[in-house]
Amino acid sequence: MSAPTDRLLYDLTGIEHHYDTLLTELPGIRIRFALKACPVDEVLRCLAARGAGFDAAGPAEITQALRAGARPDRIHYGNTVKSDHDIAEAHRLGVRTFATDSVEDVSAIAAHAPGARVFCRLATSGQGALWGLNRKFGCAPDEAVRVLATARAAGLVPAGLSVHVGSQQMTCEAWRQALDTLAETLTALAGRGIVLDHVNLGGGLPALGYRDRHGNPLAPPLDKIFTVLREGMERLAASAAAPLGFVLEPGRHLVADHGVIQAHVVRLTERAQPGGGRTRWLYLSVGKFNGLYEMDRVTHPLVFPGRESEEYVPAIVAGPTCDSDDAYGDGRYPVRVPRSVRSGDPVRILAAGAYATSYMTQGFNGIRPLPCVCTRGQEGHH
Repeated sequence: MSAPTDRLLYDLTGIEHHYDTLLTELPGIRIRFALKACPVDEVLRCLAARGAGFDAAGPAEITQALRAGARPDRIHYGNTVKSDHDIAEAHRLGVRTFATDSVEDVSAIAAHAPGARVFCRLATSGQGALWGLNRKFGCAPDEAVRVLATARAAGLVPAGLSVHVGSQQMTCEAWRQALDTLAETLTALAGRGIVLDHVNLGGGLPALGYRDRHGNPLAPPLDKIFTVLREGMERLAASAAAPLGFVLEPGRHLVADHGVIQAHVVRLTERAQPGGGRTRWLYLSVGKFNGLYEMDRVTHPLVFPGRESEEYVPAIVAGPTCDSDDAYGDGRYPVRVPRSVRSGDPVRILAAGAYATSYMTQGFNGIRPLPCVCTRGQEGHH
């Protein structure tokens, strides 16, 4: 089903520019790239050479980050869910900073990574994000105090607090609420004599290239988000009992807009619907299981080279597999496509750089994962 030319292209120059812009917008921030968003060696080497560290979710990601050139002190184990074995292995690899959100996890870290630094993840509502991430992780401020007090008693270093406002966060208010929660928790910790050295603002910064279900740019208020973050960082630093550093874990924000999938058309069809009427379906060689896992939540802009001036018609866009979930928006939201498009025609799928490689299957329906090619210049754009 896939053609030899199908591939995922990354523009390393664009990723570097995004990284540099982030440092300009948030002076003094320490970047720990969320490796799960793009576990591509060339991308990781590019970011490591720029000075980035990594937010790793387990020993395999830690090993990959080290291989990319990151120093162990610039890697933290950011997953609050980890086995005894994985804690010990991360410690053996040189990682000394661990996320946590429960006293049980703290006890395991104390046993298998003695003397390590821990930061406690606070829960957020996830409201305003396309993926809220609000059920599985984090704890309330009073519980965070208990967790970090337990860490101190167990011989660990209570080093920080973290938040995550949800992936592809589209509002400023979510960041304001998270910063308020951080301020409240820092005050409560100080009352227990626990003084932290950093706050981790997590992930959630949005990509800019996605479309909504009607084909319009999502247009997150990025400038306003940066303003809220700068003001919040200044407020927290001013009220802290000791110098307070800040960490950020961008993932999709750095890579989504600089990855493009080079695919092709399988077929444009017209089918009668059970309730009456007819609907066009455009099947592509790439879908949910080989590069577009998030297509049920976001719409990637499509470019049909050489057909820009032709008549466009609405069609449901779907991938090539025999799975009914392999379609944009569960197959309910049409996208405008060229009426005359034919099987084998090329199509470029934009803003596809985040989570594309992470979520690919190893060959569902016999369709192999897309190869990745990293370039410099305009390959990651139109």
